[in-house]
Amino acid sequence: MTDAATRPADAATTAPVLDVRGLSVRFRMRGERYVRAVTDAHFTLEAGQRLALVGESGCGKSVLASALLGLLPENAETAGSALLGDGTDLLAADERTLARTVRGRKVGLVPQSPAAHLTPVRTIRSQLEETVRELLRTPRAAVRKAAEEAAGRASFPADHLDRYPHELSGGLAQRAATALALIGDAPLLLADEPTTGLDRDLVEHTVDELARHTGSSRALLMITHDLAAAERIADRIAVMYAGRIVEICDAEDFFGARGPRHPYARGLLNALPEREFAAIPGMPPELGALPEGCAFAARCGRASEACRVQPPFADLLACHHPVSDRPAADPADPAEALEAEHA
Repeated sequence: MTDAATRPADAATTAPVLDVRGLSVRFRMRGERYVRAVTDAHFTLEAGQRLALVGESGCGKSVLASALLGLLPENAETAGSALLGDGTDLLAADERTLARTVRGRKVGLVPQSPAAHLTPVRTIRSQLEETVRELLRTPRAAVRKAAEEAAGRASFPADHLDRYPHELSGGLAQRAATALALIGDAPLLLADEPTTGLDRDLVEHTVDELARHTGSSRALLMITHDLAAAERIADRIAVMYAGRIVEICDAEDFFGARGPRHPYARGLLNALPEREFAAIPGMPPELGALPEGCAFAARCGRASEACRVQPPFADLLACHHPVSDRPAADPADPAEALEAEHA
């Protein structure tokens, strides 16, 4: 089917599992006021890749995820495109297309709050069986076995299948939600803060499970504020600040000796206890009152007059004064830092 939400893919090339171009989301408020939650996001995901989108709470990460699934509230307006490998534009697709052909079949969701995502008055077995019938069109006689196999793929114990969501621990609820997300064999798995509220052992188990299910034919987009979880699973890191993706780089570079180049990304990394444990000064701006230029400039020791203009997202970085690959001078003295880097 070809419509406004579907564009033909070039048969001569293999399209990315997800190709996001200029994705923007704003919310209409009272008095003809708008809040820009996501602005001009660009990134791609190839089959087998695991991208972690990281940033502070409230920076727009989960809004971006909701936009991809068509789950934004009625006062939301979107722009740009988000193409799946088959040419479906997630931003242009109507609710009928999203519900019948995208959610579960092309994009599997591991939600932030699995207990709230699960139906409270039905057992896990019942919910798995319903999803198997809906997505796989499995013959009635084979539904029970298929549901049990789905649970097994997510390491959900068989002796808990007849329990209700409120009878499960946070870790088991997360496994149940993961099992539901995997049933349709969707080529894109979207995990929105999947480790929230879990202790460290369960965090590691959850991300290891997600990694195990990201094979050669499936990509993973994980939304998280947990850099330790991102380091454990991701091969690429995208950093978001005040609604904008400001840097994308290989995870090996981000967590290694080179480090990220955007001052905010560098500060986010250095705020970890095992790093410098240095807090970023100031507070993020409100999305309803963003400055015209770089939103991080007021908190950045490297800012200059140039930062009054929004830097373009070029070569996977949006910054007028990125940190060099060499050790920087004292960030409290931006003039010395910039002079040292360009010496």
